[in-house]
Amino acid sequence: MAHMWNRRAAAAALLAALAFAACKGKQTVKLDVTDEEGPRISSIVHMGDPKSETQLLNGFYGIEQNSWRWTAQKFSVVLRPPAGAAQKGAVLNLQLAVADPTIAQLKTIALSASVGGAALPPETYTQAGPYTYTRDVPASQLAGEAVRIDFQLDKTLPPNGADRRELGLIVNSVALDAK
Repeated sequence: MAHMWNRRAAAAALLAALAFAACKGKQTVKLDVTDEEGPRISSIVHMGDPKSETQLLNGFYGIEQNSWRWTAQKFSVVLRPPAGAAQKGAVLNLQLAVADPTIAQLKTIALSASVGGAALPPETYTQAGPYTYTRDVPASQLAGEAVRIDFQLDKTLPPNGADRRELGLIVNSVALDAK
């Protein structure tokens, strides 16, 4: 039992240090984590996987239907750049859906992102449905073993009587893919 707690404590300490370092912008974080120490940072986060929770820094609500999560107006993740990304760059892929009530009430919703502090071009959605927000990420932002990715929406559905959350997008996964 103490061994399990030590693994959790080590993982929590690692993630706290990573989150602190990620807040500073460009990453130079070095991760040397083994299975005995806790989870490794992955280059993809599937929202339905509870093991990925540690890579969600803020702005994500609980898992729904075992596969997706609602976001708040601002949401952030930490991902491991794929092999070779420090030389070639990578591709950010956010699998998302815009809900019918979002478009009915807001008419449009714009998503912007930054990787390691570098802004990526925004995208505006005017219809409900599934989308992939795909952007090239420069190699200069991917030199470390982990990178913080911040997303922001221009507006969200406000809390109402039935649901006290501000609701943005539905997210299925976020990944940094090799070029």
